[in-house]
Amino acid sequence: MHTACPPWRTCPDDRLRPVAVVLTDIDDTLTTDGAISAQALRSLGDLRSAGLPVVAITGRPMGWSLLFAQAWPVAAIVAENGAVALINTPDGLLTEYAQSAATRRLNTGRLRQAAARILRSVLGASLARDSAGRVTDIAIDHSEFTTLPPEAIAQVVALMHEEGMVATVSSIHINGWFGEHDKPSGARWMLQRLWGLRFDDTPERWLYVGDSTNDQGMFAACPLSVGVANLRRFADQLHTWPAWITDAERGAGFAEVAARLLAVRVGGRPDGPARLSGLVRP
Repeated sequence: MHTACPPWRTCPDDRLRPVAVVLTDIDDTLTTDGAISAQALRSLGDLRSAGLPVVAITGRPMGWSLLFAQAWPVAAIVAENGAVALINTPDGLLTEYAQSAATRRLNTGRLRQAAARILRSVLGASLARDSAGRVTDIAIDHSEFTTLPPEAIAQVVALMHEEGMVATVSSIHINGWFGEHDKPSGARWMLQRLWGLRFDDTPERWLYVGDSTNDQGMFAACPLSVGVANLRRFADQLHTWPAWITDAERGAGFAEVAARLLAVRVGGRPDGPARLSGLVRP
């Protein structure tokens, strides 16, 4: 384990008391073997009941995320690495975009051409099975339903960069897109959009949980960041580690994060933004 990444159970109570919003990745952070674990789902409900709303930020597509945004007790899901927001309101689910409709139309052809070049050029490369639900990016499967070796993953990333795309590698996919959005910009967007709060004004109020190399931007942005234990599989690829790491992996790791946070917060007076906005379901 990275020596600068102490166990989550050692996080001081005074670091947890100011927390107002939990931000989290989905795949291999909330999920285990492709499905949300019962522990993680229960933890989402417990956090909401304690006045601590959760915003999930994922590389998964809008179409894939719609059902979960409706079914899970979350304030919002930001899909496609910061490009699309699915927001729970008392009147139903709202869909909003970080890019204009004109920009999305312009990028559609560019995304298609980039995907075709990658599939021609990289032996074994295939589009992620959730690609039909994507509106702002492309995803190449490397570990979900097929396996690409590290050199092929690196080749895909290089081709995306040659096409002028942003490229990130999650625990299952290589995502590429045109634009300046990313997971940190998605977090900033949602805090401002839902509660009128500026991410950088009070960074001690946000806790982020992730599992992979594409979470490093959030690890850097959030002083209170936690990696679930399966993050260790990327040890030789990480340049930015979270502040703490859990003992358990995947959904059980997220439940470990929630349990520690709730142990400190329950019994106190929740002062998070869930009490400031009608956009978060009671």
